[in-house]
Amino acid sequence: MDLTGALLRATAARPHVLLVTTPGGTAVRLAAERHLRRVDVPTADTPADADVLLVAGPDCPSLEPAFDRLWRDMPAPRHRARVRDTDAVPAVVDDCRAVLASATRRHGTAAHVQVERPAAELPMAEVGPDRDGLTLDRLHVPLGPVLADWPTGLTLRLTVQGDVIEQARVEGLPAPTATSSPPFWAEPPFWAEPWLRAEAGEEVTVGAAARRRAAAHLDSLARLLSVAGWQAAATTARRLRDELLAGADATAVRSAVERFARRVGRSRVLYWLTRGIGELTEAEARRVGERAGNDAGAAWFGRAAGRDRGDVPARYRAWLAATVHATSLLEDATPLGADGEGPRGCVRDGRRPSAALVAALPQLLRGAELAAARLIVASLDPDPDELATASPGAGSHG
Repeated sequence: MDLTGALLRATAARPHVLLVTTPGGTAVRLAAERHLRRVDVPTADTPADADVLLVAGPDCPSLEPAFDRLWRDMPAPRHRARVRDTDAVPAVVDDCRAVLASATRRHGTAAHVQVERPAAELPMAEVGPDRDGLTLDRLHVPLGPVLADWPTGLTLRLTVQGDVIEQARVEGLPAPTATSSPPFWAEPPFWAEPWLRAEAGEEVTVGAAARRRAAAHLDSLARLLSVAGWQAAATTARRLRDELLAGADATAVRSAVERFARRVGRSRVLYWLTRGIGELTEAEARRVGERAGNDAGAAWFGRAAGRDRGDVPARYRAWLAATVHATSLLEDATPLGADGEGPRGCVRDGRRPSAALVAALPQLLRGAELAAARLIVASLDPDPDELATASPGAGSHG
């Protein structure tokens, strides 16, 4: 029996796809997730478990080295593809299957030329006193810029003693500066789009904005639940998100969202797993604004961070409540005012609240256990699209 051939044929028929997104690629990512689920193609969380590396969104040269590292860590046979447009997703996925099937017929030859793997880059260690006066190794650990359920482009440089984060530094955000050219794509941030259109004078209804808000919060909840290990609930959140974006019946989707919110909000396991983690106080939010400067923009910066006060359970429960409320407005045909706030906060005048969320991260991570770092990031869920279009004069993360 040709066991190797049988395994390769199974891989070609149902490959594991490592889906990564560039800033500005949210709509393409959503289309890819929806299509992969529809054709029963599983996603991979790590390169070692992936057969296909699928990059969704516009070109982003600064992230190509990170994508190359993922590619080098994938086993053969493998395929690498890019999809820049939502309409192209089905054809690109079909092409990935065809290429892997061709490699299968050659009994394991890689779908692309193999790249030699370099020696593993291990974090360097030094010693130093910890908060209890003990002398422990001090490790420098990077997180990002590309991880599953992670804001693409965000890199955290952590200094860790034992299992406790001593220091955290943010770097690598693909955002423009005061002297930079416009971003590498022209579309507004996907989740904030209705409010930006209303600000520009276009007619947008409250119901359309509420549909986008509910979908945005469900997208954030799906990432948090996935990081917490509750994959079934994460899948439900993504399915409800897609139904909302597809224009599902208001009454039916509202009932399903309410059931989901009760299930997640009442979960004692999720609460006990996340309680007390990443607590942001009002005073700490003010300090985020103070570090940004002393002008009016800095004051807004502190208020934007302060919207997410509390610990991880407080934030996911706020998302659940906001989602349920938004589904009660889906049929509201009233024009959306230009002074409304998007899912993450105010986006008027070039302001991007995700920049404030990122600015709060070093403070929240300091003193936390390393295992909690990804939960803290997921509970804030800064939007890479917003970060890359932040106005430097309106509270960007600089």
